[in-house]
Amino acid sequence: MKEHQGDLCSRYVKIFIVVSCYWIISIATVFVNKTLLSSDSVKLDAPLFITWFQCVVSFSICFMLSRIGGVPGIFNFPKGSPWSFKVVREVIPLSIMFTLMIATNNMCLKYVGVAFYYIGRSLTTVFNVVFSWILLRQTTSFRCVLCCACIIFGFYLGVDQENLLGSFSLVGTIYGVIGSLMLSLYSIFTKKVLPSVNQEVWLLSYYNNAYSIILFLPLIVMNGEIGVLWNYNNFDSIYFWMQMVMGGVCGFAIGYVTSLQIKVTSPLTHNISGTAKACAQTVLATQWYNESKNALWWTSNLIVLGSSALYARFKQIEMEENSRKPVPEEKRSLV
Repeated sequence: MKEHQGDLCSRYVKIFIVVSCYWIISIATVFVNKTLLSSDSVKLDAPLFITWFQCVVSFSICFMLSRIGGVPGIFNFPKGSPWSFKVVREVIPLSIMFTLMIATNNMCLKYVGVAFYYIGRSLTTVFNVVFSWILLRQTTSFRCVLCCACIIFGFYLGVDQENLLGSFSLVGTIYGVIGSLMLSLYSIFTKKVLPSVNQEVWLLSYYNNAYSIILFLPLIVMNGEIGVLWNYNNFDSIYFWMQMVMGGVCGFAIGYVTSLQIKVTSPLTHNISGTAKACAQTVLATQWYNESKNALWWTSNLIVLGSSALYARFKQIEMEENSRKPVPEEKRSLV
């Protein structure tokens, strides 16, 4: 009995540490990126270049881990090369979505405040339902659709209140909606691409960052950032490069702690943890940047957060119910 209690206690401690790391790294990543993208200390109006550099850092870390096989005693990094023609052909469509997703996410963060960032990107769940029906022909229960309707209402209310407070950015909100759309597509198509990399999430991250380094180059040119980079005067600043490297490390770390949190808990717990983290992040941002928000603005956040958590719970219940249904005899050989 004592041994069982000891094992249970150690498991809870492990879960607490992992969830705490997820919260700290996730929130730190948002604040670091906000500093890089729009602070007076950096003053570099080249968000796509900053995002591209973060991909370079993530790719470099993945490349080193692939060479040494991972971190001994912590995790093994799968072997693989992103330069195989077969891999490029199968993964590059997903990498295009990945590139557009992280580009629009950072563009959104550049123009909106950290407090509004979650609301600006809150339509991912809605797009998941829409694209699951269009692409996969998967129907959604009425209660989940109702949660999506509440999310849309919360999003509208948040935009309306942000506009009344004078801090609304139409450009940033549009980028947030596009980022939500791309995240939804990326999530759906990831399931199709994972078998091509032996179900290895780390390998897929390695390949995505490798291809994104190339895919970002024409986007940087089209966004007019070459002239900005040419005239930038702080490339010799150690502080600037420390911030850039820190942003890249945070981008890599968030991928690891997200996978780790799902592994030691469950997808549902991860969703609930992410929702609670978003709430804490919003409160922290209003205090950090000394922003004053009215009651309706906070109500919009609560509606989106609560509806997202309920949606995740309802989907979990539906998955459990479906798993208990008997499989017809004629379909058993296919399962």
